[in-house]
Amino acid sequence: MNIKLKSVELPDFGLPVLEPQVAPGTYLLRQQRLRDAMRASGMDVLVVYADREHNANLTWLCGYDPRFEEALVVFGLNETPALMVGNEGWGYAELCPSPVRRILYQSLSLLGQDRSKSPSLHEILTSEGIRAGMTVGVAGWKYFSEREFESPENCFETPSYLVDTIRGIAGHSCTINANALFMNPTDGLRILNEADQLASFEFAACYTSSGLKNVLFGMKPGMTEYEAAMLMRVPGYPHAAHTMLSNGPRAAYGLPSPSVNTLKTGAPFTMALSLWGALNARAGWLVSNASELPEGVRDYLDKLAIPYFRAVARWYSHIGIGVTGGELYDIIHDEIGDPFFGVHLNPGHYIHLDEWVSSPVFSGSDIRLRSGMAIQVDVIPATGSAYHTSNIEDGIALADEALRREIAEKYPETWARIQARRRFMEEEIGIRLKPEVLPFSNIPAYLPPYMLSPGQVLVLDGAKNPPN
Repeated sequence: MNIKLKSVELPDFGLPVLEPQVAPGTYLLRQQRLRDAMRASGMDVLVVYADREHNANLTWLCGYDPRFEEALVVFGLNETPALMVGNEGWGYAELCPSPVRRILYQSLSLLGQDRSKSPSLHEILTSEGIRAGMTVGVAGWKYFSEREFESPENCFETPSYLVDTIRGIAGHSCTINANALFMNPTDGLRILNEADQLASFEFAACYTSSGLKNVLFGMKPGMTEYEAAMLMRVPGYPHAAHTMLSNGPRAAYGLPSPSVNTLKTGAPFTMALSLWGALNARAGWLVSNASELPEGVRDYLDKLAIPYFRAVARWYSHIGIGVTGGELYDIIHDEIGDPFFGVHLNPGHYIHLDEWVSSPVFSGSDIRLRSGMAIQVDVIPATGSAYHTSNIEDGIALADEALRREIAEKYPETWARIQARRRFMEEEIGIRLKPEVLPFSNIPAYLPPYMLSPGQVLVLDGAKNPPN
């Protein structure tokens, strides 16, 4: 797999004209799947907690996402879920796309607002039918293992007022962490996505990836990081993570938001933009060629960028339905497993409304990838050295023939972009994808190591006729 730096014209894959929506009937199907999963696990009732950052489980269930306040859903004892909201969520909940019974619980409201007119949490939960001895699941955004706690099923990341109240009604041992129903990497309910959901993720990815493309082709030394980030032209779609962009010493940490620091030739650089269902990231150096790199790292291309790109290209070529997470892990560590590269996090993970759901990619993983999964190509060499890093994080989905047909029929413009990206990756970059692999990024596998020369990218040699 020979790799070279080549001048490539990046096509305009376009931004969406239509916005895919999860249909109301889909929420009803999800709720039935959840009832089945609860029954299989011996759970009588489920209480789902959400706040602005941790909303994915509740939003998946009924379509409501909290804004300023937290929210709760009581599910399983009545045909229609009970959605508990505060003062400001009361009217906003009328936009919920699936049937819910609104309950005003003012303790979810902000400090200083009237919180005197609603029943207590204990009264609401008992009126919904929760009783002593019932098995009550609580879901927020995280569950734990026996390595972490002696009784992980009774450990919670959700607020103590919620857990304490439920324990006071149902009993301590009957109150269990239920996040695995949604987030288990093998069969969690949010791991497999419908055509509508995948199309909505592709919609978001068009904006996140095009935002990074705008920065790549528009940033100039002397701009502030804020000015560079403004090139992203974020449309107002909900964020899944804060916007990241930095150059200079802060870039080594990857996560900082932009600042008034100016972009400087010869500085390391990193950026990422994330909206619901999508995150794209790129990292490298603010140089036009190797001569502008700091002395001592002018072999950056051969020492870091090319081995990294080779690993990611193999990852892309291998991933598909039936592949295990362990196989992907081994590919990356065969190529860049040397401690110099510093690949410590899982080289690939699931994405949803939350940027990281879980990951099937770890050493020895026998989790087989399935149709409907949305996955981040997220391989980060955290060298911790003067070489900085390289990053080419994009999102893909896996879809069998039936799911591909459904996406193509329901969302033809989405399908046209996916097909154009596949052709570009094969013909220009040299990465041949399996039929079930659907790239969502408008900068698919596009890696300019010298970021002030954005048209010069790494490709497999002979990309017009890629090797088998």
